[in-house]
Amino acid sequence: MSSVLVMMGSESDMPTMKKGVAILREHGVDVQVEVSSAHRQPKRTAELAEGAEAAGHAVVICGAGLSAALPGVVAAHTALPVIGVPVSAGTLGGLDALLSCAQMPPGVPVAAVGIDNAKNAAHLALRILRAVRG
Repeated sequence: MSSVLVMMGSESDMPTMKKGVAILREHGVDVQVEVSSAHRQPKRTAELAEGAEAAGHAVVICGAGLSAALPGVVAAHTALPVIGVPVSAGTLGGLDALLSCAQMPPGVPVAAVGIDNAKNAAHLALRILRAVRG
């Protein structure tokens, strides 16, 4: 089974994202976990996204809160499927992040799961991997 790149914009997203990472690893999927902010580390974020396919990844899962720019930025820099996990943060409880993940312009698709639902992101990634495998 191909590997999955799991990215998050901040270390504070780790408690949410590790729930999805655990599911992927339970299913024998190789997972690379990276913290890279779309705002504070834009070049590094773009490089990770652009190199994801060459690194053997088949899916990218991105967790981000507030403006949740990470999933969209990653989707703009890779042709791989990108799954956005809106993380609850700030005064809107993740609604802002959910809308940011879901409201991508045409040609920059991001699949969005529920707020803080990294488990469903992992399950969706597993389904994508199975479909790619045939």
